Amino acid sequence: MLNLQPLQTEHLLAAVELDQSCLGGLWTLEGYRRELESPNSDLLGWIRSTDPGTQSIVGLGCLWAILEEAHITLLAIHPDYQGQGLGQAMLYALLHSAWQRGLERATLEVRASNQPALSLYEKFGFNQAGRRKAYYQNPSEDALILWRNGLHYPDFLETLGIWRQQLGDRLSSGSNLISSAILSEISLESLPKISSEPAGNIQGLT
Repeated sequence: MLNLQPLQTEHLLAAVELDQSCLGGLWTLEGYRRELESPNSDLLGWIRSTDPGTQSIVGLGCLWAILEEAHITLLAIHPDYQGQGLGQAMLYALLHSAWQRGLERATLEVRASNQPALSLYEKFGFNQAGRRKAYYQNPSEDALILWRNGLHYPDFLETLGIWRQQLGDRLSSGSNLISSAILSEISLESLPKISSEPAGNIQGLT
């Protein structure tokens, strides 16, 4: 079963393993522990449970709450699970956390060549606001700075509701054998719920 949930102490070693395979060792074990303990961080994971007591992590996401801003510092999905909507669901959950905290806008950085990630962020209303030259190493590459405003506006709550509905539709249907096998494990109840019903005329994830 796959559940999207806040990480706990027992998940940290698995988080480091996924970090090393997807991000080249961005954060250490102590780094993840600090995020877990910080009241200003939300650290989420896609947790895969198989046999009793056996868990692995196939996705990670983290945001920092700094003043009125949500800084999305981490979003990674295991290569075997990419293209199934798990990244969309993680970004939705992070923005939902930002809304719950009463934050007004969200920001993140992404490699300029990472078109799949850029497409994902654009679906969620992020816009390019700047560029950091040679920000990334191995290989050296510019970082694009993206912002998503209006998290505190009333219509953002409606947008969250529509996103959740669309994600639920995607996560409950697979187009091939691999995706069907993965999606059959996903608990749709683990998607954060919204307190109001979706409204019309709000931009969706198409």
